Amino acid sequence: MDRERVLSWTKAERLGLADFLDDLEGADWETPSLCTGWTVHDVVAHLTLSTRTTLPGMVKGMVRARGDWERMEFDAARRRAADFGPAELIAQFRETAGSTRRAPLSAPLDPLVDVLVHGQDIARPLSRVRPTPQEQTIAALEHVLASPFYGARKRLRGVRLVATDANWSRGEGQDEVRGPAGDLLLLATGRAAGLTGVSGPGAERLGRVL
Repeated sequence: MDRERVLSWTKAERLGLADFLDDLEGADWETPSLCTGWTVHDVVAHLTLSTRTTLPGMVKGMVRARGDWERMEFDAARRRAADFGPAELIAQFRETAGSTRRAPLSAPLDPLVDVLVHGQDIARPLSRVRPTPQEQTIAALEHVLASPFYGARKRLRGVRLVATDANWSRGEGQDEVRGPAGDLLLLATGRAAGLTGVSGPGAERLGRVL
């Protein structure tokens, strides 16, 4: 995948999400997101960290969290959410939308996955629609399925994913799951909310593990 193309996609999605966030009201920011225990405010704070996290900072965070990656990410997001209000975070997010920096150990497609998925983590609990562009979503989905970081290979073992809005399918087995690529991306990243838009024998199975 061409890196300049991925950077262009990521910048556009970040700027689009920043515009989306401009329309949120005060109470929206305290709404629980799809990320368990995280508010919308926390998720936006986390998004601003992807271009600001350094390797020494990450190591220090891991020590604080006693090696728990998810705890480290949560603690960092909560600290940043406490330090900056919504308008400040939106400005920071917009300011670095085109940045080539990314978190240590992350791949070029990870920031795109981050903004696509977290955009849904924010929008869906607020009953708002944030469309996911087809080509970008398929590229993100391919990356998630191939990467060991997201745990998708274990989660989706024996499940065949079929996109209903694109000419795309992956996986083997009789447990087929059919739905929009955006919902398949949510399932691949462990979000049960993706089940609302899919069908097939594999959907029930995933419902038991998500």
